[in-house]
Amino acid sequence: MISGTVFDIQRLCVHDGPGIRTTVFLKGCSLQCFWCHNPESLKHHKELMFFSEKCMQCKECIERCPEGVHTLENGEHLLDRTKCKTCGACASHCMTKALSMAGVTMTVEEVMEEVMKDVEFYKTSNGGVTFSGGEALLQIDFLEAVLRACKQNSLHVTIETAGNVKWEHFERILPHVDLFLYDIKMMDSLKHKQYVGADNARCLSNVEQLIKRGKNIIVRVPVIPDINDHDKDIEAITNFVKHINKEIPLELLPFHKMGQTKYESLGLDYEAKHLEVPSQETMQRLNTIILKK
Repeated sequence: MISGTVFDIQRLCVHDGPGIRTTVFLKGCSLQCFWCHNPESLKHHKELMFFSEKCMQCKECIERCPEGVHTLENGEHLLDRTKCKTCGACASHCMTKALSMAGVTMTVEEVMEEVMKDVEFYKTSNGGVTFSGGEALLQIDFLEAVLRACKQNSLHVTIETAGNVKWEHFERILPHVDLFLYDIKMMDSLKHKQYVGADNARCLSNVEQLIKRGKNIIVRVPVIPDINDHDKDIEAITNFVKHINKEIPLELLPFHKMGQTKYESLGLDYEAKHLEVPSQETMQRLNTIILKK
């Protein structure tokens, strides 16, 4: 039985493709963007999240944890993550959800059970299902199987991807995908490697092949202050895409800090805390560059 690691399933989404959608988030990523708003997606394995502001200090987790991860010292709930084996015993008994597990193993059937709950919304809004991450294509066996199930139920399928995977992974799912939301972060390969953890050769090659094959694609660019928010950055991406096919739409997504508490819950440093959210004027200026092409 094929299974995958899912860290979230969000219903009634309206920003992850056309219509009303259910978005399934698969765990694991081949890039390491320091501004990522889903840090719980980056690693393939399950992780324990602790939201201290929700903790009532009931001590239930101390009693339930077999590894001694949790302690109370001077009125503060402390975690020794080096001891944690992510068994989930503490999280399953946390009444306030201060403790939760990022990542759960699900079968294709279990995912489809969740997805099909809102099928009537998909029909009335021309919506469907979106698979995101992390990088959904890293779990290719599971993804291919669940996409087949979606198409057997006549669902519209969208894939959100940054494309840093083997082209063979795309080939396996092409017959089952209606729309790709394809992230391009920057054209400079050295900058890409510096800020994202890998060069962009495979990312750009894959999107070029998708476009040339006539696949339905929207290119999306996360606008990160001081990283790719200069006119020349957006112009370079626009020129690259429009040179392949002038009809491919580009969307700019402004950086935000809504994921900051997630970093804290994982015991991670939020390296993007010094960045400012792009101003409306900046976004308008950059969008003008796209409109002129």
